[in-house]
Amino acid sequence: MEVEEALLKRRSVRKFTKEPIAEELIDKLLHAAMSGPSAVNKRPWEFYCVQDRKKLAALNKVGFASYPSPLMIVIAGNKKHFLPWSARDFWIEDVSAAAENILLEATNLGLGACWCGVYPGALREKRVAKILSMNGDHIPFAIIILGHPNGPLPEPRDQYDEKKVHKQ
Repeated sequence: MEVEEALLKRRSVRKFTKEPIAEELIDKLLHAAMSGPSAVNKRPWEFYCVQDRKKLAALNKVGFASYPSPLMIVIAGNKKHFLPWSARDFWIEDVSAAAENILLEATNLGLGACWCGVYPGALREKRVAKILSMNGDHIPFAIIILGHPNGPLPEPRDQYDEKKVHKQ
């Protein structure tokens, strides 16, 4: 699949079959995530691949609607790899790029995915960190819910809006 096709086809999917995702597909998702750009190549990310049913159920109760799926990838920022001082918050852009790459690769692989935000939200962050026994250096950022789509995928769409473009 070409990049433009993946961009237009990528849509949030919230209904999944119970079919597990093959390890080689998970590996491809993680390779795509870590191919994203990061400020000064600090790569301040950690990926928690959750397939345990109890943990999946607990994550579904963190504060957004329940989307039962066979896999969730929780992306966290690792404070040990943050840039210093005023550049500290660039980790947010870095892990966001990783999340988008997962979504695009999921589309490329024929999987469904939905990005559920965790950060910023102290209560959600605390709950996710507890469920996954994260160490204090990891800040939960997002949960990417993944699975084989249950039903037809949404139609591709182009959301280009010329009114949002300001040529100077």
